[in-house]
Amino acid sequence: MRGQNLQLANRLRRHEMSNAIVIERSESGSKGRYEARVEGKDGVGELTYSRMSESKIIADHTGVDDSLRGTGVGKALVERLIADARQDGFKIVPLCPYVKAQYQRHPEWSDVME
Repeated sequence: MRGQNLQLANRLRRHEMSNAIVIERSESGSKGRYEARVEGKDGVGELTYSRMSESKIIADHTGVDDSLRGTGVGKALVERLIADARQDGFKIVPLCPYVKAQYQRHPEWSDVME
């Protein structure tokens, strides 16, 4: 019975992880925001930033609703920020503790981090 419960739990985890994360970016003046949603789930994740100049932003906050914890939304938000920085040619100052912690795990992001 325990083995069956473990198999079911693993299938559920894989199913949850297969739900698509949709991220939208918005910017108004010097403030910007990435908003993430997971198909089939309530809640939202966000990463906010402030623009210092055309070539530099400060990542200042990442937050994920409790209903989305463990879905990879926080990491997906940071990865989107990194991808946009590379594509659009800006540098990131990681003021947010979560962004800073992810950067420490991913030194290959040093090309866009300050």
